Amino acid sequence: MNGFERRKSAIKEKMMNTVLEMLRTCEPRNIRIADIAAEADVSQVTIYNYFGNKEALIRESIKRYMDMNYARFEQFLDGNPTLKEIVRYTIQLDKETFETYSPAMFQQMLTSDPELASYIEVLYREQAAPMLVRMIEEGKKKGEIAESMPTATIMAYIGMLKMQSHTLLELAHQSGRSGEFMEEIINLFFYGIRGVEPSES
Repeated sequence: MNGFERRKSAIKEKMMNTVLEMLRTCEPRNIRIADIAAEADVSQVTIYNYFGNKEALIRESIKRYMDMNYARFEQFLDGNPTLKEIVRYTIQLDKETFETYSPAMFQQMLTSDPELASYIEVLYREQAAPMLVRMIEEGKKKGEIAESMPTATIMAYIGMLKMQSHTLLELAHQSGRSGEFMEEIINLFFYGIRGVEPSES
């Protein structure tokens, strides 16, 4: 990457970081190009030249945020964590997002932006889902998951929990004991309502 390309990349990154910061407190529809330009210290023309319109800039900013979290997760996996550590780390990533951005904002974006919804669908189908299958199969080899439990059933169960993740995080927040609550959810995921680990049975 030459000097021009580095400067161009730095300007794009600055604008996307600005949008991500603004989304902490402002709904996408209320963000104006003029406000982004002022916060990022660039001209409105620059924003249009780089992204075409506000919607594309917000979309690319959210995609970048998701890509960064996915990269963090992949880096975490390089440390060969246990399945329980992986679940705990995944919940922590969701918790960070929940505390930074409104779940309603993401839902609004997915509903109003088919391109973003398609991007997330492809990301899950081509990267996240295959990785999850590998983690489950590895968990079976390590004895962390029962060999007799079909991978498809585990995938369905995890998907069901994922769909309710914001509700669980909200309940954890309301409980006043967020850390303990989520640890209990993790234990429930692994050991069921009996709360008995395999070594104790």
